[in-house]
Amino acid sequence: MTGRTLRLGNGPRTFNQSLKGQSCFEIRWYKMKRTPNQRKQADMPTLHIEHAVPSFDGWKKAFESDPADRKRSGVRRYRISQSVDDPNYVMIDLDFDTIADARGLLAAMEKVWAGPGKAFMVDPKAHIVEITESVEL
Repeated sequence: MTGRTLRLGNGPRTFNQSLKGQSCFEIRWYKMKRTPNQRKQADMPTLHIEHAVPSFDGWKKAFESDPADRKRSGVRRYRISQSVDDPNYVMIDLDFDTIADARGLLAAMEKVWAGPGKAFMVDPKAHIVEITESVEL
């Protein structure tokens, strides 16, 4: 597998940008041989969000109210995970067709986090990622 990405400085080939000290984008591109279905899944960007919540049930109700309109924002599917050691720490993966759609939802979520979302989450962190390798053993 050979990497092909935007190089910033002498570090790894990634694009990192901080927004108001709350979010970090990391985008990596790789060339690798894949079947068409693997290519489609691997090329699908994912917005990964994680944060602590005061109450999972309260956060889940707020999430289900969908203040950023996930479907209209281009979300194709999402997964919610909880830490096995701390059920009040959640991770959300939202899949998109394009990086632009993922960035658009992240911008909308930053507004939610700065406003009414403060009551339902603590210190949200977000990354836009793409699968570089997936191996079944």
